[in-house]
Amino acid sequence: MYEYDLERYLNVHSAYGASLGPDGQLSFLMDTTGVAQVWTLDEPCGWPDQRTFADEPVSFVDYSPTRPELVFGMDRGGNERLQLYRLDEDGRVTNLTERPDAKHRWGGWHPDGDRFAFASNRRDEAVFDVYVQEREGDAELVYEGDGWFSVGGWSPDGEKLVVSEAHSSFDQDVSVLDVDSGELDHLTPHEGSVRYTSVSWGPDGEALYLVTDEGSDTLSLARLRLDGTLETVRDGGEWNIDGVALDRESGRLVYSRNVDGYTELTVGELTGPTAIEEFPAPDLPGGLAGGVSWGPDAERFALGVTGRRQNTNVFVVETETGESERWTRASTAGIPPETFIEPEVVRFESFDGREIPALFSLPADPPAGETPVIVDIHGGPESQRRPSFSGLTQYFLSRGYAVFEPNVRGSTGYGKAYTHLDDVEKRLDSVRDLRAGVEWLHDRPAVDPDRIVAMGGSYGGFMVLSALTEYPDLWAAGVDVVGIANFVTFLENTGDWRRSLREAEYGSLAEDREFLESISPINNVDRIAAPLFVLHGANDPRVPVGEAEQIAEHAREQGVPVEKLVFDDEGHGISKRENRIEAYSRVVDFLDEHVDADES
Repeated sequence: MYEYDLERYLNVHSAYGASLGPDGQLSFLMDTTGVAQVWTLDEPCGWPDQRTFADEPVSFVDYSPTRPELVFGMDRGGNERLQLYRLDEDGRVTNLTERPDAKHRWGGWHPDGDRFAFASNRRDEAVFDVYVQEREGDAELVYEGDGWFSVGGWSPDGEKLVVSEAHSSFDQDVSVLDVDSGELDHLTPHEGSVRYTSVSWGPDGEALYLVTDEGSDTLSLARLRLDGTLETVRDGGEWNIDGVALDRESGRLVYSRNVDGYTELTVGELTGPTAIEEFPAPDLPGGLAGGVSWGPDAERFALGVTGRRQNTNVFVVETETGESERWTRASTAGIPPETFIEPEVVRFESFDGREIPALFSLPADPPAGETPVIVDIHGGPESQRRPSFSGLTQYFLSRGYAVFEPNVRGSTGYGKAYTHLDDVEKRLDSVRDLRAGVEWLHDRPAVDPDRIVAMGGSYGGFMVLSALTEYPDLWAAGVDVVGIANFVTFLENTGDWRRSLREAEYGSLAEDREFLESISPINNVDRIAAPLFVLHGANDPRVPVGEAEQIAEHAREQGVPVEKLVFDDEGHGISKRENRIEAYSRVVDFLDEHVDADES
């Protein structure tokens, strides 16, 4: 049924995170070496130059607007304490921050390329301040924050910064900071939870363009004047407009609409404050695209393109014509792309009659009634499983597994009301959606109802553990990756900078401790009947490794077959290819033992 081993599938490469330089050169991230590093290209599908050579993955790259140099970010061992580095044209790397105990969040180059901005918690681990730094100088604190602040870019005249403050994943505020005076002008006073994200400066610095769900269930493209007046530019309708990239000099823009998980791009140019002249949309493969970077004079832009049958690569699009060209050649490791399987978008009815969306993929020629299923649950919970490329998913399909990926209540992409259906006391309603999804699977002719596996990472790991404790008879095995076992210990031990944001979603230690205890899988571990694999990174700052240790220990004490694997050089997820190969080889062996997928 399958021809290639797991290592081959995990060696399918990705190229993404594009940034176009002032001379038109393309920089991007590619994981050819096993971790993402910085590469550059001068022409489409030319031979790329590797520019960084670290053992740790690079998280972003951003070209200077005026020089052939760039800034990139990197942490150590997955600890998320990101440091900023400058890479010069001659290959020299300079550590710009040199504060390894602090997080740094890139805020963009000044228009003249002589300085840059960022947010950091170096003064107080629980809050983020705003800094400006000369490219050869020290950082200057320009605003003391009192929460989760980030910097969204410089005004065209280089005198102001956009500053966003997140109160939760679904509630932000936007302000403009005068860098010289330190005066912060708050533009978005509001009641309740409102998103204001993907903020860009408009031409001449007279307004900001962003996406928001103010007064709506879904996200729309809007113009925010500096007096706080908000005007709708494009309504998303039943779907979210989930991002906008606007060139602050030309007024050209690209925005994306999330249609049932797939990307619908619109390219155009502002002809008035809220008027857009649309250009032909690019014809891109894969179905998902994002991460727009504008080239000189906005004549073209680069972006990442992916799909279930399209490993991630960078394309460059001519703005006015929509003509696109693939620039990178990230390898498929010799696996023919036509063997990759596209999912079907399905919906199933849950306990309250609500329709729950999901992606469902069947292997080629599935035997009737004998196909095992991996129920793969996304993290977040404010996230959405979209049909991007996954070598691991394609491997499981090649091995004869079906893959079912539900976007249970609480997921993004289906409106604000849907996302709040799992808040605090409704937490286990999303787990009930999983049960309904498994019942739907039981009605699929190909599926073996006795060989269904729960697998998920981060919040998805909690969902795995909760599904195993709430509905133990449904599962043949569980795979928990960096998951939450105990909401109380998770909130007590997560990074100080994250705690208030997570309490806004899950409930607070001060007011909801008893409830948090009641829904924590660790307190119902005696109900687990299925074998359990627990995978974690020792340096995880989001879900500390103690979550893995306690669930593995308590489940083992109950006589549950448990396998635990912790990587000393990983954080919230397994990012290094050699570790992923080891981790998922162990997971495959575990599933072969306990689920026994058809290997014919």
